[in-house]
Amino acid sequence: MFANCHTNATEQEPKKVQLPQKPVKRVVPKPYVWQPPVYDTSKQYIYITFDDGPQPGTMACLQVCLQQKVKASFFMVARHQQLKSDGKQIVQAIKKQHPNILLCNHSYSHAYGKYRYFYKHPYMALSDFLVAQKQLGIPHKIIRLPGNSAWVRKDTLRATKLVRPICSLLDSTGYNVIGWDAEWRFSHTSANPIETPQVLADQIERFFTQNKTHLPKHLVLLTHDRMFRLPNYTDSLTKLITILKSNPKNVFETVDNYPRLKMP
Repeated sequence: MFANCHTNATEQEPKKVQLPQKPVKRVVPKPYVWQPPVYDTSKQYIYITFDDGPQPGTMACLQVCLQQKVKASFFMVARHQQLKSDGKQIVQAIKKQHPNILLCNHSYSHAYGKYRYFYKHPYMALSDFLVAQKQLGIPHKIIRLPGNSAWVRKDTLRATKLVRPICSLLDSTGYNVIGWDAEWRFSHTSANPIETPQVLADQIERFFTQNKTHLPKHLVLLTHDRMFRLPNYTDSLTKLITILKSNPKNVFETVDNYPRLKMP
């Protein structure tokens, strides 16, 4: 007899059989391992650096670099991280983009603006840098001195008399010090850029052709985050990078790839 489809059946539903689940393999990303760079002698290398963050403008600089797909280095001040409500989040945003974006040491205090006193007490200055290295969690021993351009690499110590003692101490503790070749200057009243993007791009090309850099075919550009806090000046940064990218010889790098640094 066929069962009526409307019959109130009392048969038990068959039990569901649970199949064993396949274990999900967790993909653990391999940690980044720094490798010595290989330089193309037909290229010229540009190291864009931003100083004094975290501060207004830092995130705008980061966004421009990400949008333009260029590498850059941020020299940060640990005290600024403490003073800014979102300072830690900004530092983490920079770290998250490693290795294309590099976090570097620009001291704890920025010498509190008293540079001569700071450098006249080199052990105090060394302690200041070591505190910043720890508080910011900086991956490499790369420092820029506040208010002074000096160079410490494997085979080089180039510094003025004032900062030579701190440079010698940093050198003995395995640190590199990065100066700059060209600067995008800013007004000390408004913090806005002085040079137009085209003027600065022309200056950079002139420095390369006239061999006016610390090392031939390598140019470190100094800028400051706060210069680009306003949209029209953020656009100036984009314009500069666009002009520099139009030259196929130009390669953008982070400062850990500057030649002959003391690296692990």
